[in-house]
Amino acid sequence: MLDGEKRLEQIRTLLAAKRESEVIDIFLALQPYDQAEVISLLTPEERRQFMPLLDDESLAPIFKELESDVITEVVDGIGGEWASRVLGEMSSDDAADLLGELEGEQVEELLDMMETEDAEEITALLTHPEETAGGRMTKEYVTVKRDWSVGKTLKILREIAPGAETIYYLYVTDDQERLVGVVSLRQLIVAAPETPVGDVMSKNVISVSVTEDQEMVARQIKKYDFLALPVIDHTRRIVGIVTVDDVMDVLEDEATEDISRLAAIQGVSSASDLWEPAHQAAMKRLPWLVLLLGIGLVSGNIIARFEETLETVLVLALFIPLITDMAGNTGTQALAVVVWGLAIGEFRPRDLLWLMKREAGVGLIVGIVNGLLIAVGAYIWQGNIWLGFVIGFSLWITLFVATMAGTVVPLILFHFNIDPAVASGPLITTINDIIGLTIYFSVATAFMNLLLH
Repeated sequence: MLDGEKRLEQIRTLLAAKRESEVIDIFLALQPYDQAEVISLLTPEERRQFMPLLDDESLAPIFKELESDVITEVVDGIGGEWASRVLGEMSSDDAADLLGELEGEQVEELLDMMETEDAEEITALLTHPEETAGGRMTKEYVTVKRDWSVGKTLKILREIAPGAETIYYLYVTDDQERLVGVVSLRQLIVAAPETPVGDVMSKNVISVSVTEDQEMVARQIKKYDFLALPVIDHTRRIVGIVTVDDVMDVLEDEATEDISRLAAIQGVSSASDLWEPAHQAAMKRLPWLVLLLGIGLVSGNIIARFEETLETVLVLALFIPLITDMAGNTGTQALAVVVWGLAIGEFRPRDLLWLMKREAGVGLIVGIVNGLLIAVGAYIWQGNIWLGFVIGFSLWITLFVATMAGTVVPLILFHFNIDPAVASGPLITTINDIIGLTIYFSVATAFMNLLLH
């Protein structure tokens, strides 16, 4: 039995025996993530018995890790007043994220029960779109004035640090709360106590707008190796910070979204979606599959248009799967490279022409190599040199065109500010099937007389 399962069984046994103090000791020795996993595996009745035993401060980091359906069940089962106290102990951004997953009426009820100051901070965060810097930021940060001495700043920091999410950066503001500098805790520690903060602060502050997309915020933090990034409004007043732990969540969300789009699956956004019922999972896949089914009928129409060619040289049918599979595979490879590069911001506008030239070269090389190999293989298999030529020449052109399609389609979408991940693998595969069949039968028809010899 795994350690997690042992702990769960141990906790259940102690709960049943009403040995509450022992349960608490075992539970608090776990990390918040493991604590949340244990709570998720408990039955609703066990949760109602166990969770009130924990104090609000201990529950706050656990709530952050729980899935929304568990939170809803806990709030309904134990009570909103208790849940509102726990939310008050959480950082404002984590509380806002959690409330953003609940129903509207439940959110209003919990906010009404919270302390006014906490409720106002969370409400302010909820007004920002979820996938922006404003939607990801926290209000728990520390600001100082440039004319304060280092000694005074450290004294004040000791008093207010418990309420801040991070104290590694302190943000220097003027009288209008506009951001003018940043100073690290390390800079304060090594400076003389009488030194003004303005003398040790960095004036070149990297910040983001409250409306900035969360993915761009994540790139900035990754680029500069920051632990936090200040968020400003249109007047340059600091309104919050985005911390590195929030960026980890952003990267996971964006990666999950891109993977689901590449696979033509709509609505997969969290780990809980992996455990949903079959009918719900099917409904997320069906829209794209139905669309691709309709597009796939075009492939059948292409074969019908070249029916005479196929009937005359029946051996051509043996190579249809090879042409379509290779076209889809090559296009998907190019698509994956381009979408990944665009997603992490590696390709800038000036790089796109180089990228297209590079992929054109790739398409020519893989087309020539695979075309020659299949030409030789078809000749040895069927003993017809012109059949080998038709198959090889068709595959060469097909792989070149498929590579360019996998490259150009996401770049066009990117140019029009559309997420290039929507150029999903299945879509590119279907399009390249059509392209491959058209090229294949067109070349075969053009060389029909030679194939019959």
